[in-house]
Amino acid sequence: MTEKVIKGLSIIHHKYDVFFIDLWGVVHNGIQLYPGAIKVLENLNRLNKRFVLLSNAPRPSKNVEKFLLSLKMDKIFAKTVFTSGEAALRSLEKNIYGKKFYHLGPERDNDLFKGFEKNKKNLEESDFILCTGFLEGKKKSLNFYKAFLKKHIQLKMICTNPDLIVHRGSSKEYCAGTLAAIFEELGGKVVYFGKPYPAIYNFCIRKNETVLAIGDNVRTDIKGANDMKFDSLFITGGVHKDEFLNLSLDKYDKILEKYKTKADYYQERLTW
Repeated sequence: MTEKVIKGLSIIHHKYDVFFIDLWGVVHNGIQLYPGAIKVLENLNRLNKRFVLLSNAPRPSKNVEKFLLSLKMDKIFAKTVFTSGEAALRSLEKNIYGKKFYHLGPERDNDLFKGFEKNKKNLEESDFILCTGFLEGKKKSLNFYKAFLKKHIQLKMICTNPDLIVHRGSSKEYCAGTLAAIFEELGGKVVYFGKPYPAIYNFCIRKNETVLAIGDNVRTDIKGANDMKFDSLFITGGVHKDEFLNLSLDKYDKILEKYKTKADYYQERLTW
């Protein structure tokens, strides 16, 4: 077990052609960048190793690029972002699920449908629900959403962020995945864009590359890596940090087994 807990990515980087690196919980916490993770990006760049900052953000990639630049990330690194929102946008542009949609999410996510705002309708007129997150002022009212969504399970929901929660600094926030889970429990059907679902990886993978997926979310980052047959590095100090607190190294695999997943390597924080 101890050989799976690595001191730094420098020990294993030579095995891989490309690195799919999660953002929230691995590279930043929503408020600031993690210096150790930035050192990793600097070294991968120096060694001409390809990496993609693969995020379950329900917004176009360019929006997340701007956010990372506001955190003072080097623009060379910020340009490697690919988001679940971007993957969803490319499908929405083809009207695969219909033209008219109801947007379930905050106004800050409106850029996801920029250019076809005229297709945004009320629920009664819509072909599907475009879920990017919680409504403003209703961020913690799960009972509200249960009652609200129960009336509309005949519509398909498009979920642009399968994550259940993230930590913004020390605070926990619900994500769109929580609403999608509620919708499914009520009997509705959900189409997911983002990790762990294959589409987001297929936009980024190149032929015959060996991949290491790095992330802090067992349900998305590690499950996705397992399903795609990628090796994975699990960051224990992220969204699942409470489960790994004061845990001995020999118990790490057992925690992941509870989620029916496995990781090839572990670090508390991503470092070089």
